[in-house]
Amino acid sequence: MAWEELNVLSLLMTLIQRSRDLAFLLVLALVYLFAVRAIQGRTYHEPNTSRVRVTPRGISESLWRKRVPATNPMSSRKIALGRTLFFDKRLSIEGSVSCATCHDPAIAFTDARTVSMGTGAKVGTRNTPTILNAVFNEFLFWDGRARSLEDQVKHPVLSSFEMGMGSEEELTNRLAAIPEYRRQFRLVFKSEGITIDTIAKAIAAYERTLLSGNSPFDRFITGNREALTDPQKRGWELFKGKARCIQCHTHSQDHSLFTDFKFHNTGIAAVDALFHKLVGSVPKPAQTDVTLLAHSAEFSELGRFAVTRKQVDIGAFRTPTLRDVELTSPYMHNGSLKTLIDVVQFYNRGGNPNSHLDKLMRPLQLSDNEVNDLVQFMRALTSDDVLRVCQMTSPQTRIAVPIR
Repeated sequence: MAWEELNVLSLLMTLIQRSRDLAFLLVLALVYLFAVRAIQGRTYHEPNTSRVRVTPRGISESLWRKRVPATNPMSSRKIALGRTLFFDKRLSIEGSVSCATCHDPAIAFTDARTVSMGTGAKVGTRNTPTILNAVFNEFLFWDGRARSLEDQVKHPVLSSFEMGMGSEEELTNRLAAIPEYRRQFRLVFKSEGITIDTIAKAIAAYERTLLSGNSPFDRFITGNREALTDPQKRGWELFKGKARCIQCHTHSQDHSLFTDFKFHNTGIAAVDALFHKLVGSVPKPAQTDVTLLAHSAEFSELGRFAVTRKQVDIGAFRTPTLRDVELTSPYMHNGSLKTLIDVVQFYNRGGNPNSHLDKLMRPLQLSDNEVNDLVQFMRALTSDDVLRVCQMTSPQTRIAVPIR
């Protein structure tokens, strides 16, 4: 399913939720079918082939294709199955949480909470990052403990802190008891059937279609000089120059994702005394699950160190993308900064001092007007398509569904 089709489908679902007129719903169904046919007339969407989509403006299609692993080729049918699984609350222990509960299309695939909340209202330790453009991430999660979307999918589903399924067997047995899932998995995965790996492959395939581009900045950088306002143009110059944002939130013609995919200690929640205490008491890698450390209120602040056990990674967290950043507040790994003004002011003072502060961190001496121009520029990174989906999509709920 192409990204344009997802936009059409989101609009259709919203209208269905707001209408009880059967005739009107039938007309909507016909409109959707014609819209999909028109979209598919422009792009090649043959099931079970590798050529499934065209990326939006600003996102390299060749780069996207390189991020599709040979072990999990794309197909329209697999993407559709992955989308169904992504929104299905039956993948959680009590039927109240789906992947979309925390990665909500109505909120640019975040949840607007300070930190995430799992099944049973369990409060997490880290802010939910967007999964838009996650296909390009070389490491997943704030600490980079997963190396692929397929690996990443398994963590929340089986985590007692998130979706709470007790075991792979419990999850696969639940889905295998649903006739439609048995049929869909047989069509997509043949004899492999329903396993934790095929579940992860389907969801990962859908997540690879969640792209963000086509922003005012994308139009500006490809020649439309009127696409940005004057404050946004000034902000872009500051971004590249005095503010030094581009050193971590990198941009080039072939790489316009506004992240270096690396890990940095910027001083958020960084306290030397706490680091010294935790580093000395953190269990050896073979004796503990990194996921458990990530969900521990104190050990969580060690960041990348919990994965690598390297001193340079103490308190370091992955650089997030800035695309759609105005839609994904609050900010930082712990959700401690509420607005973009807060974020820029934090960097303007050079972060919070600690022994492991990244060498790139230093005071920027930006004026109030320059801070405002930077914020205006970041708003120019909002995708027209993502914004439209946010405006047309009803937020997810935590109302439980029958699990059998």
